[in-house]
Amino acid sequence: MSAPLSDYRSWGGLAARESRIVDARDWLDAPARHRPALAYGNGRSYGDSCLNDGGTLIDARDLDEILAFDRETGLITCGAGLMLDRLLEITVPAGWFPPVTPGTAFVTIGGALANDVHGKNHHSAGTFGSHVRAFELVRSDGQRLICAPDLNSDLFTATIGGFGLTGLVTQVTLRLMPIASAEMAQEVLPFGNLDRFFEIAAASDATHDYTVAWIDSLAGGRDLGRGVFFRANHAPASGIPAPRPARSLSFPLKPPFPLINRMTLSGFNWLYRNSQPRDGLTRRVPYRPFFYPLDRVRDWNRAYGPKGLRQFQCAVPLDKAPDTVAEMLRQTLAAGEASFLTVLKLFGDKPSPGLMSFPMPGATLTLDFPNRGERTEQLLSRLDGLAIVAGGRVNPYKDARMSPATFAASFPRWRDFAAHIDPGFSSDFWRRVTTQ
Repeated sequence: MSAPLSDYRSWGGLAARESRIVDARDWLDAPARHRPALAYGNGRSYGDSCLNDGGTLIDARDLDEILAFDRETGLITCGAGLMLDRLLEITVPAGWFPPVTPGTAFVTIGGALANDVHGKNHHSAGTFGSHVRAFELVRSDGQRLICAPDLNSDLFTATIGGFGLTGLVTQVTLRLMPIASAEMAQEVLPFGNLDRFFEIAAASDATHDYTVAWIDSLAGGRDLGRGVFFRANHAPASGIPAPRPARSLSFPLKPPFPLINRMTLSGFNWLYRNSQPRDGLTRRVPYRPFFYPLDRVRDWNRAYGPKGLRQFQCAVPLDKAPDTVAEMLRQTLAAGEASFLTVLKLFGDKPSPGLMSFPMPGATLTLDFPNRGERTEQLLSRLDGLAIVAGGRVNPYKDARMSPATFAASFPRWRDFAAHIDPGFSSDFWRRVTTQ
């Protein structure tokens, strides 16, 4: 059964204009009929890694069953199309939480696996794939394979973080972590510059499972890199019912131009920075606003205007991070761009089982910009170059335009991975970054 083509976009605004759409269950009946194919979850990848123009998109969202949930051990098996938001509704009241979660709950479990997503706790828990115990992979020749660390292990490591290119994942077994409440014990620490961020981050990673900082991208000079640092652990039980989650809102319009610019962002940054507590006290907060602050506003990407947004995320080794991050912020200021969502955090040294996983030990910086065409492309290319010179890499599932050279420098083992790609699968991203 097909679905409206207009529904199939990336979060950055790219559209699947020339794709054939097939539901996952229909594809499973005749996988060889639809080539090249690519699974599509909820389209929260920012660039073109979830698109397949000229080919088939397999809408996997109907593979959304809970197949097994052991409430004693926290082992859960679910369809790959299950939304993380729905999984949380089921597991949190039972005292279990995903060990790793990205910054939105509106992703599918299969998408989290395909991108090997990370969260605010990489230093303590690694990537999402580190907690996957097994999954079923269906290849375009009809093979159904159970993949685990000790079973079809080559496809296990290639599929985790493998951009959905090794076949269709139909179900995933994940080990959850126990929690005592649905709240977080959070501390908020404003800081004045980039050096202070690295001091706070190094100390916080030893005491807190979750750490992340918001950066004021418009601050320069002595204030370069100033921001607000958030650190938290899961809160103990309190005996008090958790507060009801705030009602979500929908972004009310589709503006004909970007609402994100230096003037609007200057006001927002001032308000955000000055509205944060400055006493350093630990407060109990619901888990959803801590992990998913932007999920309260549905379709917030509309604020970037009809041309969409471009997000950049890099990871660089820790010894190069202070100078590299500082130069990236200076380049952004010099280009006259305004990054609304500017996030800085540290990655730990926990290796992922995924062959193409993005995180590496060091620091990771995220910036996003309204898509203003060539002006934006030139800045992003300069940021790519700074990351590569520092020995770092650029995040594929946040990308819509990195060059083949940048991709190869970011992931020098990509040819080893390519040997495991299903010959019946492809994507816009893969064709772009591997075409010399």
